[in-house]
Amino acid sequence: MAQHGPVMPVGNITQVETQAQSLSFKTENAYGEIRVYSPSIVRVRLDKKTLAKDFSYAVVMAPQPTKLNITQNENEIVLQTDSLKAVVSKKPFAVAFYTLDGKLINEDEKGLQNSWVAEEVTAYKHMQEGERFVGLGEKTGNLDRKGNGYTNWNYDAFGYSTGQDPLYSSIPFYIGIHNGLNYGVFLDNTYQTDFNFGASNNRFSSFSAQGGALDYYFIYHQKMADIITSYTALTGRMKMPPLWSLGYQQNRYSYYPETEVMRIAQTLREKKIPADGITLDIHYMDQYKLFTWDKSRFGDPLAMNKKLNALGFRTTVIVDPGIKVEKGYEAYEDGIKKRIFVKYPDSTDFTAQVWPGWCHFPDFTAVKGRDWWKEKIKFFSNTGVDGIWNDMNEIASWGQKMPSNIIFNYEGALASHKQAHNVYGMQMARASFEGAIAATNKRPFNLTRAGYAGLQRYTAIWTGDNRSEEDHMLLGVRLMSSLGLSGVAFTGMDIGGFTGNPSVSLYARWIQIGAFNPYFRNHTAVNTKSSEPWSYGEEVTEISRNYINLRYRLLPYLYATFNQAVTTGLPVVRSLAIDNTFEPKVYDTQFQNQFLFGPAFLVAPFESNKNYGNIFFPKGKWYNFYTGEVIEGHTEKVIGLTMQKLPVFVKESSIIPMQSLVQTTAEKPTDTLVIHIYKGDSNNSFNYYEDDGESYNYEKGDFYQRNIVYDAVKKQIVFHKVEGKYKSKFTKLKIVFHGFNIADKINVGKAVQDDFVSFLTPISRFDPQGTANSVEGYKVKSVVVENVDKQFEIKY
Repeated sequence: MAQHGPVMPVGNITQVETQAQSLSFKTENAYGEIRVYSPSIVRVRLDKKTLAKDFSYAVVMAPQPTKLNITQNENEIVLQTDSLKAVVSKKPFAVAFYTLDGKLINEDEKGLQNSWVAEEVTAYKHMQEGERFVGLGEKTGNLDRKGNGYTNWNYDAFGYSTGQDPLYSSIPFYIGIHNGLNYGVFLDNTYQTDFNFGASNNRFSSFSAQGGALDYYFIYHQKMADIITSYTALTGRMKMPPLWSLGYQQNRYSYYPETEVMRIAQTLREKKIPADGITLDIHYMDQYKLFTWDKSRFGDPLAMNKKLNALGFRTTVIVDPGIKVEKGYEAYEDGIKKRIFVKYPDSTDFTAQVWPGWCHFPDFTAVKGRDWWKEKIKFFSNTGVDGIWNDMNEIASWGQKMPSNIIFNYEGALASHKQAHNVYGMQMARASFEGAIAATNKRPFNLTRAGYAGLQRYTAIWTGDNRSEEDHMLLGVRLMSSLGLSGVAFTGMDIGGFTGNPSVSLYARWIQIGAFNPYFRNHTAVNTKSSEPWSYGEEVTEISRNYINLRYRLLPYLYATFNQAVTTGLPVVRSLAIDNTFEPKVYDTQFQNQFLFGPAFLVAPFESNKNYGNIFFPKGKWYNFYTGEVIEGHTEKVIGLTMQKLPVFVKESSIIPMQSLVQTTAEKPTDTLVIHIYKGDSNNSFNYYEDDGESYNYEKGDFYQRNIVYDAVKKQIVFHKVEGKYKSKFTKLKIVFHGFNIADKINVGKAVQDDFVSFLTPISRFDPQGTANSVEGYKVKSVVVENVDKQFEIKY
């Protein structure tokens, strides 16, 4: 075998066999396969031994029938689809990907290609001129990851620093960008993986795994959004979340006893701060034992949860995987009897310390283990719980050093801890998700801390135990943006920070940003000051109410944006790189925290202690959300900052549905859906969507959907015919026209009225001598029409 000392290269191809959509081959030192999954997705597999049976926790898509042309000569094999061309060199084995017109997208680094050092396998890719890298899931640092290296090994990173790596979850998928081209690479390997984007070298980017096969999917599209859509076709997409989970969630570590929980719920209602969720941390349990309630703190949890439901609240509780080793404890005795815990090679159950003390851990990589868990979590729905928060599932334990020789079932294949570690949390979340559906036949809210590629199929994720610091707030935004680039749309962070206590201004800014997070959760640690909005004084209470009110009025827009994540995989928090991939300024560190909230809103987060901020406006026109001022794009603008207001702008031609204010999603809004339309020079469309908000009947056609198209060329807005069997909760449409003037003869078939919009309530002046702040808003035109199912147009 050709070998270079301790480094074993793949070597030359010695044998090739072609099939309809693939080719399998042997080299001097390896076995391999290249398979076309779609015109835009090509899979490459290499191993030192015969390729193992195909299995993946991440990939749910089978290869799609694809028109493919394979040709070869003595030096190379060419696979060509309607979208790309893969050129496989034979001497030695190497792969290069090209556009159909011959532009190089990505290629193995000549002289290095692919190789093993012991069991670690690495693919070396030539670093293209000016190449950038984004994605890789929950990773700290800058939006552009060039010059850095990262490790995927799920880790309990309490109070992590803004540069710490790894964190809690592993998504080995990134997007490369260079010379007007972009591509995706997904390394589907559950061992520890490492990514190098030019760290400590000026020659290559690379990705490697500490064991198993080199198994990666190469994705090419002209648009980054399409790469995300293909990646989520490959690894799956989320289902519609329960509507209540998109409301404001009030958490802390921990709310107890019941009187304290009810006090928080009643205070939210008394202070008219809309909210839908109360979350209970580990102190609800009896001595931190799973599937128990502490009866001294919560004498009748079902009755309490019914009282909360009557107030419009749903309860979420934390669950950890560790089952306490204790004679007579039902979950422990049943787990031992059914042999569902992970084990040492001598068949004894692995034991480690967590909150309850010494624990065993269910094997979520076994059908038997997941089925056991699914049965057990009926306990929660039986006591009136609606949400499951999966924590400590990295697996976390005191000492943070789980032995490598623990054996996991791994769907019957048997795997060591090295191989199973990164998927354990995702499979726990899967068991919780499937168990909750089986117990209630409704959409559960499911949240996880740890996960692997494809986690979006089962769960939302939050960014763990952050700190109450300005740079952590902005890091949280980038983490959500990066998770969105990596296929995960339902994301959140602890508003206000978990460890420590935020300043008054930091809390105010964080809750403003939180209103534009997919999962809007306020949380703080044990032994910190109270962190409910009213804890920071009257002004912050008003600021918080303003932005939580705005969140609830925007629920029709947010819900439809989540439906887009379900159908296309596009995230809710969108890095500006998605729509402006080749604009260098979006990667500038002074602008990298900006994001789009759905397709319409540009949010510009800044530290709360800054008086001025520089904002980059991408191409097109942008409206100041609060004043209606129009800003020409492809420019920078310095604006003044205040604690009372978060800079938010609206993209031209946007279509934004809003509803009347409610205090909880359990309350019905008025019968009028308000649709804000912003005049622009670009075409746009928005897919408005409703369903019952709690069941999966939408999968059987029980939904209400209407495509609304803004046609800037024909100067018309088309409300297309309604699709689906569900009846809208709105009988009227109030259409509000922003940026239209007298010259725009808006023709709706009835008179258009002068109107005024204001999205925030003026903050009180707390000086007794002061007068009230003035209302901030601007003049618009509006008209109210019946919400008919048939198509209609508005000309202007």
